[in-house]
Amino acid sequence: MTLHEDRPPPDWLGDVSDGVDAWTRRSSAPDTPTAEPTTAEPAPEPRARARRRSSPPPPDRAAQVPDADPEAVARKILLDQLTGQARSRQELADKLAAKLVPDDVATQLLDRFEEVGLIDDDAFARAWIASRGSAGSGSGRRLAKRALAQELHRKGIDREVAREALDEIDPADEEAAARSLVRAKLSSVARVDDVKATRRLVGMLARKGYGAGLAFAVVNDELAAAGRAEIPGD
Repeated sequence: MTLHEDRPPPDWLGDVSDGVDAWTRRSSAPDTPTAEPTTAEPAPEPRARARRRSSPPPPDRAAQVPDADPEAVARKILLDQLTGQARSRQELADKLAAKLVPDDVATQLLDRFEEVGLIDDDAFARAWIASRGSAGSGSGRRLAKRALAQELHRKGIDREVAREALDEIDPADEEAAARSLVRAKLSSVARVDDVKATRRLVGMLARKGYGAGLAFAVVNDELAAAGRAEIPGD
């Protein structure tokens, strides 16, 4: 490599220390200013939580609605209870009392419903006997007079009203119902002796309101007809 004779020599030529200083000044990058530390901003609050904090509480609807008319409330309760099935006056009175309907309002409405035929304890008693008595379609029901009388009493039916309805039951129908019940249960006592079979069948009839005399007579007849020994009744 040939040096140009006409180029002036550098200032540091002949002095090594000056050359090093000149070289290091050219190759060193300027100091990068250090950024001042900043405080991190908090994470934004979730929108749902922010809305809950900023939104006022919902209004109290119960405080805005005026008190309902007791008579209107009672009328709706009665109509709901009578939808699909008849009920006794006492049943409806108990329902109104449970809903805290004032006694005077309840009595007034119950009287009015009776006047228009929506409440009729006579018809209710007869319908109840027809559905659960000897003529009932359900083979497991077929209650005798005594059991039906107890149920009508629990329904609040007047004793005289219940007696008149129960007197319409034909004794022959009651006996036929008892026999039907025993026949339906014979298979359940096939593996026990005749004494136990009689006791179970008579007990079943007794729970349905049949008297002991009728129950033993029917059970003995049906066991004999099934080829089993006759057990003397009481």
